[in-house]
This record gives sequence, C-alpha cells and structure tokens, in this order.
Amino acid sequence: MALGQDFDLKQMVLLNCSFGPQEIARINRCISSKYANFRIFHEAVNELESHEDEQSPAGMVRLGVCLYLLGKYRRSLTVLQHGDGGALAHFYMAKDQFALKNYDEAEKEYALARTAGYSADDCALGIVEARRSAGKVQEALNLLNELSGSVQQTAEYLYQRGITAMVSGGTSDEVGNWFSRAVDTDPMHPGALFGLAMENDRRGNDDEALELYKRAAAQFPSHVGSLINLGIMYEDRGENDLAVQCYERILDAYPENEYARLYLKDAQASSQTQEDVVPHNPTQQILRTRVADFELSARARNCLQQMGVQTLNDLCSYTEAELLSSKNFGETSLEEIKQMLASRGLQLGQTSAKTPIQDFPEVDSSIDREILDKPIASMGFSVRARKCMSRSGITTLGDLIRKTADELLQYKNFGVTSLAEVRDKLETYGLRLHGE
Repeated sequence: MALGQDFDLKQMVLLNCSFGPQEIARINRCISSKYANFRIFHEAVNELESHEDEQSPAGMVRLGVCLYLLGKYRRSLTVLQHGDGGALAHFYMAKDQFALKNYDEAEKEYALARTAGYSADDCALGIVEARRSAGKVQEALNLLNELSGSVQQTAEYLYQRGITAMVSGGTSDEVGNWFSRAVDTDPMHPGALFGLAMENDRRGNDDEALELYKRAAAQFPSHVGSLINLGIMYEDRGENDLAVQCYERILDAYPENEYARLYLKDAQASSQTQEDVVPHNPTQQILRTRVADFELSARARNCLQQMGVQTLNDLCSYTEAELLSSKNFGETSLEEIKQMLASRGLQLGQTSAKTPIQDFPEVDSSIDREILDKPIASMGFSVRARKCMSRSGITTLGDLIRKTADELLQYKNFGVTSLAEVRDKLETYGLRLHGE
C-alpha cells in the first residue's frame, strides 16, 4: 500500500492529530520501507519524549506506542500506564507485557483492550499468542478453533496457526503452508516471514531464506531472531560488514542483548579471516545430510524413523535385507530409497555397519547410548552453532563431546557465543567437551 505524497512522518509523531491503528500501520510501513525513515522516526520520538511533562493522556498513548515501535518495552509500558486508559493504550500495554514475557499480564491487558472497544479478533489472537508462549498450547489451539469468519483470512491468524502447529509437533509441510499463506496475505508480517525463512533455512534453501530474513528484519519493532539469523547468513557468505550491521541494529534497540553483543564480537573478529580447517570432502558432506530433508513417502519416512535412521550415513549402513526385515518396510519403500540414494551417488551397505562410539571422555554412567546418539539438529541450537557443527561433521552429541573447546573455536564462524551455547546444552545432559 502506498504511503502517499502527503505523509509526513515527523508530523505524525509530533502533532496532536488522529492516532490509531491505521496511523500506526502507516508509520510502520514508512520506517520499514527505508531505514533512513527509521532514523527520522527515532529523532521525532526523542523530541516527543523530551516534552513528556507537557503531554495530555492521549499524547502519552502516542508516545508509548512510538516507544513500543522502537523496542523500548519497559519505558513504553510505564508511559502507557499514564495514558488515557483507552482501548489503544491497553492493547499496546498487552504487547509490551508480552515482549517482556509477562504472559499472564499480557492476557489481562488484551481482555481490557477488548472490553474498551479494540478489535475483538486482534485481542483474541494476542491471547492465543500469550497462552502458547506460556506453555498452554492446547488452550491456545482451542481458542484458535473458536475463531471464525473474516479473521481466518488474516495474516496474524494464519501465522498463529503455523506457530501453534509447529510447537504442537505438526509436520514441516503443514507449518510451512500456514506461514506461506500468512506471507501471501501480508508480505510484511514479521513473524510469518521469520517462520518461513526458518523453514527454508532448515531445508537448505539458502537464497530464499536470505530474502525472507531480509524482509522480516526490515520490520519494527526489530525482530531479533531475523536479524541474528540474517547476520549469521551474511557471515557464512563472507559479508561480515553486513553481519556487523545486523548485530549493531539489535544493540541499538536492545543494548542489554548479550547474544547480539557476543555475535557482534565474533563477526568483527571474523573480518580477520581464517581458513576453514575442515577439509572439503563431498561424499562425507552428503552422508551427513539428514534423511528428513528428502522427499520420501510417509511409510518409508516412518519406518526409517522407527529404526533410528537420522542421516544418509545411517541409511547407507543398512543392507537391503536388513531394511526389508524391518516391520512394514516393503519392496516399494526399498526401491524408493535406492533411487533416492542413487541420485546422490550412494548405495545401501556403502558405509560400515554401525559401530559403537569410542574414545568418549568420561561421563556420568547414567548417560546412555540413546543420549549420545541424539542428533544435533534436534537440540534447538542457534543457526550459527548448528551450521558450524554440521560443516565440521558433528551430527550427534556423541560427536560433539569428542571435541575440545580449542578444536571447536578453530572452525570458521564458531566463536565464544557458540561455545557458550554448546557448553550450556551439554550441561543439561551431564556431558562436557573433551578435556573439560
């Protein structure tokens, strides 16, 4: 939607004119379309804030909403609490509380906003998000199922469907479909753009993921996840200056964000480039690929899952006879898998039979093989850490604990932030890096 030639961003912030959802949407489109406009907006908000003592209750709401768009949630909440107590004030207090992870308080504010006359559908979707984030996933799903009518065609509804399906264990295709529909409905929806970018990133569609992260990162308040992942992708491409800009933008809005600060330090250090110490071996890279990344029938995929097959290396360690002896695994599934492997220059039985993991450092005796075989991809690591480990052939927790901290830090783009993340994850399983 065009902004129009008569739109004056500074005037919209500073003057006592109409200010509601439509005006807020126009401001958001304006600052998202061009980063220079964000600077103008930032300066105007600073000027408005300098006259806080002179503001009417309605003026305090205007200031509070603008502070929310800057990502200053605590300050925004305080200002809005001195506003006029209307629907807009309660709605943005709810958004502030949500951003601050006060989910019960956010739900209360959404209810007050609805009572005061704010869009019932928008408030209901806000409550869905608050409940899901508080771990009340089934309650969130029940509320979504109760919504009907035009709200079901909105980007926010489609996004909430997608994110709820994701945390409920929905399939990748199902989740991706919801996010795609949300982006088709609103090409600027930050959550849907981020979710769709993550799905493409996971599937290895780097170019598509990069463009989606860019679009999500252009929205305000700054989407931290998009900016971090975008920065990581820039680093992977050797574009460290652009990565630094992403992390600096996070710190501009959220100066207390320690992850962004550490990522920035890593990116700046990466400008003094070092070669990736891992030799390139195409066959080994292919063998590390996850089976879930390939298009397989539901029967073949489920059978492999039940057998604990995670990667192509796992799959190639089986013979035809071993696969056929597995429950529900028939000739059709076998032929499907053989064709998939052949297209990548692989065949069944190509790798040695599964051998026990050796040379583990001493660990708690209660940690069993199932834990050590846990795939890194399922551990919730950041994109940077996951990609670095994947490139270096680390696919399981067992692989990881065979590495020393110094070895990990030698890998390209693997910095102190990723190392701290790895140690935290290992600690939850009673594991540690070799030599620690």
